Amino acid sequence: MPVSQVDGSLEAPQGLSPASWIGSDPLPRTAFSVVGTRSLTIAVVLNFSSIGGASAEDTVRLESPYSFADTLTGLKSTLEGKGFRIFATIDHRAAARSVGLGLPPMTVVVYGNPKGGTPLMLAAPDFALELPLRVLVREDQQGRVYVTYNASTTLEGKHGLPGGMAQRLASAEAVISDALAVPPGQN
Repeated sequence: MPVSQVDGSLEAPQGLSPASWIGSDPLPRTAFSVVGTRSLTIAVVLNFSSIGGASAEDTVRLESPYSFADTLTGLKSTLEGKGFRIFATIDHRAAARSVGLGLPPMTVVVYGNPKGGTPLMLAAPDFALELPLRVLVREDQQGRVYVTYNASTTLEGKHGLPGGMAQRLASAEAVISDALAVPPGQN
């Protein structure tokens, strides 16, 4: 349901009272840092009222043998070492804390490689909605750390992408797996 804003105040969608759709903070905020000439933290107001999501079969979830911090650092380092650019990191825990809420560690890394993504967008301009790629690093209540991403196969044909082109994104999946590999002799 769309929310309209008039003169700085929010109005409920037609037929609903404000009490039925507004919580204490109607527009969730997500803090993230953008990587450019220097790193800065900004807040973005997002409101996704109804977005079709990927099913469980579309996502890959790997358990990390490392701590949350080590997994996040290692993942970013491995991606950069393989030629991927880190465009942003979205720290959902920091965003939750900024509004007085608790959340286990949970960070989305937004990454990509213009050399790989540009041909896909040239072939299907609307495919730009899927790029850059994202990977979630999170810790559950028991302290287990997971790395989750959408499988490249789920992007096949999406937004008019010609057949076989989504396979070009599969190399990123191998890099993510490499970042979680335990070095020999350290099992």
